[in-house]
Amino acid sequence: MLPARLENELSVGELAKRAGVAVSTLHFYEAKGLISPRRTEGNQRRYPRNLLRRVAIIRIAQRAGISLAEIREALSALPAERTPNVTDWQKLSSKWKDKLDERITALTQLRDEMAGCIGCGCLSLKECPLRNPRDELGRAATGAVLLQQGE
Repeated sequence: MLPARLENELSVGELAKRAGVAVSTLHFYEAKGLISPRRTEGNQRRYPRNLLRRVAIIRIAQRAGISLAEIREALSALPAERTPNVTDWQKLSSKWKDKLDERITALTQLRDEMAGCIGCGCLSLKECPLRNPRDELGRAATGAVLLQQGE
């Protein structure tokens, strides 16, 4: 019979398979400070089972466009020794919901602005809402202001 500690831990391959991610993804999450394994005497990674839910949370947040820095900050507020629960998820998701709503609003506005010039292709109109919102670049100079900066 295995010691309790080993029964509650997964190898990197086991965690990757159970979480539906590549091993390299787990290594990336570790490098970014999102998860942290225990190292065995042979320097092998061992992950507590509660990281399965943390990996799921990370993946959901990434799909919503939340930055890894924001995810790390949010996860740092959770106790590392236990599986995130419903209350934890509600706190995390309510913060991220506002950001997601802002992105949806911005993308909807962009989509609606694109409708007016989607067939143009040049994006050089004096008041193009996509390339030059509110003609801010026109105050700096005339012509292709961004291209002139590279000269």
